[in-house]
Amino acid sequence: MADAGNHAASGFDYVAVTIERAGIATGTGADPGIGTGSGMPAGPTTIADPPAPGGPLAGLALAGWAECGAARLARTHLGLLGAAPGRGEGPLRLLLPDGAVAVEIDWTGPDGVPLDETTAQAALGPMAVHGRARGGPAPLAVDHVTAAAGVLAVQGVLAGAVARLRGRPVAGVRVAVASAALLTVAQYLAAATAEEPEPAPAADGVPPPFVSADGVRFELETLDPEQWRDLWLALGVPAAVVDRGWRAFVLRYATGYAPIPAALHTVLADLPYERVVAATRDAGVAVQPVRTLAQRRRDPDADAPPWRIAPLPGAAAPRRADGGGLAGGPLAGLTVVEAGRRVQGPLAGHLLGLLGATVIRVEPAGGDPLRGMPPMVGGTSARFLALNRGKRVVPVDLRTAAGRDTVRQLARRADVLLHNWAPGKAAELGLDAADLAAVNPALVYAHASGWGDARGRTAPPGTDFTVQAYSGVADRLTPPGAPPAGSLMTLLDVLGGLTCAEGVLAGLVARERTGRGQRVDTSLLAASSLLHRWPCGRPIDPPAGPGGALLAAADGAVALPAGAAPAAGLLAGAAALPAAALAARLRAADIPAVVVCPDPGRLAAGPAAALLERAGCAFVRPPWRFLP
Repeated sequence: MADAGNHAASGFDYVAVTIERAGIATGTGADPGIGTGSGMPAGPTTIADPPAPGGPLAGLALAGWAECGAARLARTHLGLLGAAPGRGEGPLRLLLPDGAVAVEIDWTGPDGVPLDETTAQAALGPMAVHGRARGGPAPLAVDHVTAAAGVLAVQGVLAGAVARLRGRPVAGVRVAVASAALLTVAQYLAAATAEEPEPAPAADGVPPPFVSADGVRFELETLDPEQWRDLWLALGVPAAVVDRGWRAFVLRYATGYAPIPAALHTVLADLPYERVVAATRDAGVAVQPVRTLAQRRRDPDADAPPWRIAPLPGAAAPRRADGGGLAGGPLAGLTVVEAGRRVQGPLAGHLLGLLGATVIRVEPAGGDPLRGMPPMVGGTSARFLALNRGKRVVPVDLRTAAGRDTVRQLARRADVLLHNWAPGKAAELGLDAADLAAVNPALVYAHASGWGDARGRTAPPGTDFTVQAYSGVADRLTPPGAPPAGSLMTLLDVLGGLTCAEGVLAGLVARERTGRGQRVDTSLLAASSLLHRWPCGRPIDPPAGPGGALLAAADGAVALPAGAAPAAGLLAGAAALPAAALAARLRAADIPAVVVCPDPGRLAAGPAAALLERAGCAFVRPPWRFLP
């Protein structure tokens, strides 16, 4: 099998704003040594069984069995995209007019031990990051790694279908669950392995959510330090405490810590919720109560799919096969223009780049400010590089007519444009789907938002933590008997980026089949449903966690998979044993136990290093391998 791509040299390729020098018609940005496909003759693509209104895969069918939860999620998503259900022996596969693309999901860990959701979280970093604000590794009570692996499997199938429709030979794809787990913590891993030490968090403080005097638990959100200061100063908090709180608050996205000074919690705990709402409104700070999963299920959009995909206006333009092999990945030769900030949009662009596309990143004229967030690698933030390494960069001032015209010219010759601008911003700029369809009717236009259409223009900012609170994810994460609280790991930004890339790939399949461009809309709120539907798309009632257990050891902990029941003798003296020795004892008894990783920085020195690339810090290699 061929790796999907390993194309990113450390740093960035800055390009001029002129289209000629941007070079978007040539180059993949991918390692040319990847792939072993023999190529096929060029010629017109056969557009057989084009999609009906049922979705991008309408007229196609599935076959094979879905034997694990991630495969069942993949089958569900492929069905939601229009593929007819089917049975038969062998792995899950999508049947195309000239063959099939099969998918295999590999649950083997880097050290050869079989994984499940719990042990993947434990061995590969999610427990360590989720537990940072809790004093030590802690399991996520949702199937986050499984959801990520399932979406990556769909991406692999769809990328393979795009390649086949373009005349490139792809018969199957293998997805490594271990790599999926690492991708969910890619930013934290990069920061923890940078040569420059990661800044230490404050020693004391209490993470959100906040609690009012009448018992309402809620999250606050603002991206503006002046709004933050206005809120707390109006409530009588000393400026020094306010400033210390802002640093902890704004860095929680990057670090997984949020040591908010206790004084800030105390001030709000003395106010009824109605008064909290008034104070935040006066300051311009958003407030979002933590809702239960039951409340979320009553919302009219609770059962909506994770994306909405529709043809762009304009006449169809038949596509032509390029007949290349798999060198560079299944999307080699395609160009993605990405205008994204933070995690959701950049991660979507990063995944498409790992699949071989050339990604051109539109940044503010002075550069994205997140480039400067420590720790640094070669003058650029390690966290930033984890999602943006290898992209070409076009600096653009969208406030000017010239800047907006630059984006239009990039879109004219691109295959995909994706952004996560605020709702209404694209229309305000004249860069919405209809605007760009006028210059490129074959464009796949994707918007990755926080809320989608669910909450209107008066909703709070759709960030990871406000959406966790609203969507019921924070409620799901709470141990029985404990008050609900979300994770400070960016769970939904990651799933939002994954589902955006998934939707883009579905849009590309539809475009290759019909010649028409597509609009793709995704959101963090829609992505949250992946954690509430297990494993076949139906809501969980009552919600099921991943199971498994943690055992204390002398120097850490060991994780057991769901259903493991070691005999009492195996656990004798367990707490006095080193974690590695305890795990070895359990494995000798055919229990696939793993040592709980206490810090993602340690992964680069262990068996997981085979899934990483080191270039100033550790980067996650592509999770797919494609079979020509």
